[in-house]
Amino acid sequence: MIETSYVNDLLAALAVKHRRHFHQHPELSGQEYNTATYIREELEKLDIEIKTDFSAPNVIGFLKGTKGEKTIALRADMDALAIPEEGNKVYTSLISGISHACGHDGHMAVLLAVAKWLSENRHLLQHHVLFIFQSSEEMSPSGADQLVKEGVLNEVDEIYGIHLWQDLPLGKLGFTPGAAMASCDDFEIKIEGIGGHGGQPHLAVDPIYIATHLIQAFQSIISRSLNPMEAGVISFGSIQSGSSSYNVIPASVTIKGTVRAMSYHAVDLMRTRMEELTTSICESFQAKGTFTFITGTPPLVNDPEACHDVEKVIQHAYGNEVIQKVEPIMGAEDFSYYLKAKKGAFIFVGMQSDKSQYPHHHPKFDIDENALPIAIDLMIRLALGVEE
Repeated sequence: MIETSYVNDLLAALAVKHRRHFHQHPELSGQEYNTATYIREELEKLDIEIKTDFSAPNVIGFLKGTKGEKTIALRADMDALAIPEEGNKVYTSLISGISHACGHDGHMAVLLAVAKWLSENRHLLQHHVLFIFQSSEEMSPSGADQLVKEGVLNEVDEIYGIHLWQDLPLGKLGFTPGAAMASCDDFEIKIEGIGGHGGQPHLAVDPIYIATHLIQAFQSIISRSLNPMEAGVISFGSIQSGSSSYNVIPASVTIKGTVRAMSYHAVDLMRTRMEELTTSICESFQAKGTFTFITGTPPLVNDPEACHDVEKVIQHAYGNEVIQKVEPIMGAEDFSYYLKAKKGAFIFVGMQSDKSQYPHHHPKFDIDENALPIAIDLMIRLALGVEE
């Protein structure tokens, strides 16, 4: 296990206390007002300045460094999920149908503990530190996108975030230089044909039949249009059409799905080809096709230089053996908006164990709280800066 020299038992216990409070009182995206009040009050106890220029329920704290030659931002997300919790935890969610099934309760607890340590050791802190407690990571519109537009990073030089990660063993730290997580965009297609009798298909324009061609054709985008060295996914999640009748050809079909990619170029290419195929295939069957692309989260691309700095911090503090390579994943994270604007890195903190054996977003998901001191110690060191 990693030796966390900056985190004593009292600070670790405080983090657990914070985490269990958040876990019992989850709030959905954009609704984290009670969570924000709790965080704001804790920061005020530490005499950390609260920035009031940003939209609620986000909470932005600022701690001045001794030199202030640069500003380092640290971020935690606040929202929970509409997932009923299962299991027999002593700190089970008290809010019906809502739970912290992704670990954001731990992220907030970690950042509050980091804020406490830094506030009590200001003489060691050279850089300014911005504490970002962000709303709405799980749902659109993205809280990160909103904060960037509001200027939260205007005075920031570097930004770091962590994710307590069930896929990574407890005691391991991982990150991916460059493209690390995928974009997440959605689409909706409306195919308008001509309804008719199932026994007289020649008098109709069957949108269901056309939809089957479209679904097949979209997969050719991945296999024939996208560079094989790039990653992309097009998945269909919903096809709605017709009624309960067996013999009625419906007049229209609505298709919904998601698009994932590891680069901005791949997103643009897939969007263009999907729109072209929708128009051309529908027209070839004398139907009308309307394609709507719903822009979501961009790819998360870690800055290679920032990753090098993170690696130096980890090697110096814990040794090279705790680093475990993390392959890029098709999951999405709106920390990508920060990395699009500023130098930084997103780091996975392993917590896989008997305590944490269920995947993220599972009703029985839980954090191994032994991972909290590791995350706290790492973020403290990132705030203090790389030792040359």
